[in-house]
Amino acid sequence: MKKLVFTFTLLTSMVMFSCEKKINTATIDAATSGKTIQNPEETTAKGTIQVALLLDTSNSMDGLIEQAKSRLWNIVNTLTTLKFEGKTPDIEIALYEYGNSGLSIESNYIRQVIPLSTDLDLISEKLFALRTNGGSEYCGAVIQDAAQKLTWKDGLENMKLIYIAGNEAFTQGSINYKESISDALKKGIYINTIHCGGYEEGIRGLWKDGADVGQGKYFNIDSNAKVRYIVTPYDDQISQCNVRLNTTYIGYGSQGVEKKRAQEVQDANAQSISKANYAERAVSKSKAVYKNESWDLVDKAKNDSKALENLKAEELPAELKNKSKEEIKTIVAQKTKERETIQKEMDELSKKRQAYIDEESKKTKSQDDLGNAITTSIHSFAKAKGYVVVN
Repeated sequence: MKKLVFTFTLLTSMVMFSCEKKINTATIDAATSGKTIQNPEETTAKGTIQVALLLDTSNSMDGLIEQAKSRLWNIVNTLTTLKFEGKTPDIEIALYEYGNSGLSIESNYIRQVIPLSTDLDLISEKLFALRTNGGSEYCGAVIQDAAQKLTWKDGLENMKLIYIAGNEAFTQGSINYKESISDALKKGIYINTIHCGGYEEGIRGLWKDGADVGQGKYFNIDSNAKVRYIVTPYDDQISQCNVRLNTTYIGYGSQGVEKKRAQEVQDANAQSISKANYAERAVSKSKAVYKNESWDLVDKAKNDSKALENLKAEELPAELKNKSKEEIKTIVAQKTKERETIQKEMDELSKKRQAYIDEESKKTKSQDDLGNAITTSIHSFAKAKGYVVVN
């Protein structure tokens, strides 16, 4: 049976430990018992959360890819609850595929689909475009490729995690997984493994050993299980807010029209999974991590006080072509205020939505899917490294 390896890499700060000190599983487990600190003062971004998703796109892993699509925005929203010293970290996500016979054997059937990026819509687009095909899957090789070729940030205020998921022996390929993991640890990258199958089977296949060597956590899941959602009374209201939110984006430059259309396509992709998943994406779009200054004038002006002054005529969207500088400033200011109002409304709704989900979750056993494995361990590592969770 083919396997999907889903490597989820994440960079936050390690302020509780010295540079030389390594985090072990016992430390992480102990950190989860501490109290969550509520409502730290929000300031500017501090630190970076870097996430790399490495997916084995071999034949039998369609179910796990579907789980990845279904849980992407839930994972993003989990990351947005983290604060470091009262400040919001940046989030970057990368995507790999491997184990696909359509890829080059010379590259160990590995392809970097997208490097580390803050463009969440592009990540969603590439994820939904993945297709499975038979091939050979090498855990050691893909860990090595991600650790060496992605641009990891240095500094104690940052953290890196790898999540690798699959169902065959962890030892396949000519590159030794222990050597790859050892090299990753030298860069502060911690390895978590997710075996798609039985717990004991994963131990025999050395998936647990990979997590132990990588000072991470070992999970096992049913990759063919359909993700269960809790529908809330707030989903429709959040979705309606999202429609209004989209009208506040003003595309500019060579990418403006294309990226605005892509935003709508990814809305549709999320909605194709479920109504609840669409609401999850909408919540992500209301957060500071969803930023599009490369094509949206509102985000651009927010981060660059002279952006509108320096804007070239050919970069203007059709609706602003015959407007004066002052008129453009007024329009952007109006859209900025409108967006902030909608985002505030969505934030209040999302808190009610999450409280409802938390209450309903107590009534049923938590599902052992890819998203839950990742989100629970995100909080474990984050707390151990000095982050706090703000719901």
